[in-house]
Amino acid sequence: MLEPANMSDKPDLAEVTSFDKTKLKKTETEEKNPLPTKETIDQEKATS
Repeated sequence: MLEPANMSDKPDLAEVTSFDKTKLKKTETEEKNPLPTKETIDQEKATS
């Protein structure tokens, strides 16, 4: 049976604390499926 590689109850926070946020590149978030506006809902109600 294989031994798990250093499994502990507490996560290792060394990587998190030494993480450099400046290396991340800025991305624009774009909403793919926006919710319909009130006008759109009213139009759909009127057509049905």
